[in-house]
Amino acid sequence: MKVLISVTHLLGAGHLSRALTLGRAYLAAGHTVTILSGGRPAPHMDFAGIDLIQLPSVASDGTNFSRLLDDAGLEVTEQTFEARKQLAIATLHRLQPDVLLTELFPFGRRSLSDEFLALLKAAHAMPNRPRVLCSIRDILAPPSKPKKAEKACQILTTYYDGVLVHSDPEITQLSASWPVTDAIAPLLHYTGYVAPPAATPHPDKAGQGEVLVSAGGGSVGQAMFECAIEAARQSDLHWHILVGGADRDARIAALKHKAGDLDITIEAVRPDFRQMLYCSAASLSMCGYNTALDLLQTGIPSVLVPFDDGGEVEQTLRSTSLAKQPAIEVLPTADMTPARMADLVARVIAQGPRTGNGAAMDGAAEAVRITEKLVSVV
Repeated sequence: MKVLISVTHLLGAGHLSRALTLGRAYLAAGHTVTILSGGRPAPHMDFAGIDLIQLPSVASDGTNFSRLLDDAGLEVTEQTFEARKQLAIATLHRLQPDVLLTELFPFGRRSLSDEFLALLKAAHAMPNRPRVLCSIRDILAPPSKPKKAEKACQILTTYYDGVLVHSDPEITQLSASWPVTDAIAPLLHYTGYVAPPAATPHPDKAGQGEVLVSAGGGSVGQAMFECAIEAARQSDLHWHILVGGADRDARIAALKHKAGDLDITIEAVRPDFRQMLYCSAASLSMCGYNTALDLLQTGIPSVLVPFDDGGEVEQTLRSTSLAKQPAIEVLPTADMTPARMADLVARVIAQGPRTGNGAAMDGAAEAVRITEKLVSVV
């Protein structure tokens, strides 16, 4: 089975990372995989065994996803959009895939609708058209207007054979963030979470008994970090802050200055972060998809501070769903004070850790099995 995955990440690389995890699962099952990537190149990612086709790249202007920028930081021209479209269609015709999988579209990436629709129309015009699937995470950005949901529904029912929802429906269903109509419901296939293999406990017990504070690898979370320093003054535990982003050195210096003589560890993000979670007393973090999986896999008591800059609601919705699990609490940024933060950390530690929560974490392999069944249906 030949699989073509079309994905464009616009801000972080999470969409590409998830597409790559899926690609590896198809590859492990003996299938041929090509990823058509339209976001910024990510040379640090492992594409071994997968054919990568890089479109002329685009990125969003911060959290403004309707304004796209090219490699030079200028607004993308029609010529660039046309070049992307033509290369995508040429790749489709050359590969003649059995499966075309679009990541997020048509639930998102509306600024790239023209090129996605051109690819879908070209696929349906092929003599032996591929099965067309959509791949989405557990929580989407809810449509701001009914018209957007209606348009997505029209595209889905016209061009798609199925939607792979990378969530455990016992924890989060698509209806938590998107209107699931009678027309869409039959297309949905819940795969479970698309997670990397679970980490093992840290061999050196790094993070043992600590409150581990993190905000991913980007330049976000400053207010949470500053609040955590003050919360640590009210706690008997040792707090350990991991700072990301290209400006992390300056941020770390500023945070250390704020901490003064407080007994606290403040350092750059670490590659052994997932292993540290197994040893720590609690996690204080934002709630992106990958972080949520780490917390579910380890069962660590967790306080979630959802990212809500620019009106973002994805992490708030995900946090609300996860908080139905024991030893997970949500701290909205509007309610964030040192006393409240310290209290919630103590509360989840008293409740946890979680064991045997039963979350479905084999989403990539299940996505392959679902795809194989759909392709076998004539």
